[in-house]
Amino acid sequence: MSQKILIVGAGFAGVCGALGAARVLDGAGVTASDVEITLISPKPELQIRPRMYEAEPQNMAAPLLPLLDAIRVKYVEGSVERISVADKRVSVVSADGQQHSLAYDRLLLTSGSKLSRPPVPGLEGAFSVDHIEDAVELDAHLDRLATQPATPARNTVAVVGCGFTGIEVATELPKRLREKFGADARIRVVVIGSQDEIGPDLGANPRPYIAEAFESLGVETVLGSRVVAVDAQGVRTMSGQHIEAGTVIWAGGMHASPLAAQLSPNLDSLGRVEVAANLRVPEAPHVFVAGDVARALTDDAGRYALMSCQHAVVMGQFGGYDVAADPLGIPTLTYRQPFYATCVDLGEWGAIYSEGWDRQIKLTHDEGKARKRMINTKWIYRPAPNRADALAAGNPLASFG
Repeated sequence: MSQKILIVGAGFAGVCGALGAARVLDGAGVTASDVEITLISPKPELQIRPRMYEAEPQNMAAPLLPLLDAIRVKYVEGSVERISVADKRVSVVSADGQQHSLAYDRLLLTSGSKLSRPPVPGLEGAFSVDHIEDAVELDAHLDRLATQPATPARNTVAVVGCGFTGIEVATELPKRLREKFGADARIRVVVIGSQDEIGPDLGANPRPYIAEAFESLGVETVLGSRVVAVDAQGVRTMSGQHIEAGTVIWAGGMHASPLAAQLSPNLDSLGRVEVAANLRVPEAPHVFVAGDVARALTDDAGRYALMSCQHAVVMGQFGGYDVAADPLGIPTLTYRQPFYATCVDLGEWGAIYSEGWDRQIKLTHDEGKARKRMINTKWIYRPAPNRADALAAGNPLASFG
């Protein structure tokens, strides 16, 4: 009977996990009849989640079946609702509501994260850019507003959240709104955050450039007071301020998939599983975790991976290697990703690109924008569906020469 490897999730970590696992089997001369790799996800596509703040979000997905066929990875369409570590089985629900279970010898969980939605009254009326469906709904809403008479409320968007996503959404909006409402429309974009500074997790170095971009684009900020209610007229902050807005976009942080909690009680504040150096779950030794559901050290200095595409890609490669190497008796690898870079899109102002955890600015304005464009349109996309290129893209050590 063949060994069965299941990969749950088709985000960046899941797809790269499939590439990494297939590469191990190919290198070991193992056939699919000996070790079967199956990827499970609701749709056979990779949503390009880092681009959901851009226009035309309906185009931000890449088909996966040709790629999976090239590397001989099976695909099962459905959502995993339960993981039974004791039985080594997962419960899958298909789109039509049918339930079935799949057994595994090794499991790689890469089920990602979702937008955190705290119990704020009226939050269900806010939009987001969490997934394609959300971003498309927002775009359709803006198109509907464009058919209505111009008013201050119609022309105002409140973006709740002053982190990475909130910044990129807010700085892209002036251009998008003028394209929809007219070049002379009096656009107002307001970023609201409970922190005292914009981009609190980005550090001091990028902040002056973000402030310059906000001023250049006319983006306003309301900081130091969290949103306590959302209604049809806008948002209200804890300080009592009401900001009238026809559109509210929630960008208030992320939380790991609830499947993580089924593996271990050792979770961080974001719901991520504490993993060993080889991404194994100590409490479930047949399970490995990568991407947004993993709290994993990136280096020997005590830095942990972020919920980011760049960490998900490399962690997925390592997770794929380890989940396939383990049943074959091949030594697993220690996940390490010492290089860290940040590229923040700032709309028509440009972008900033920094390197290192202290975020030393390397590129700004048009040069930064060119780097961001390269990242968003080239680097984060998966390889062409030919076997040689696909297997090469699964190498977890490629980044280190």
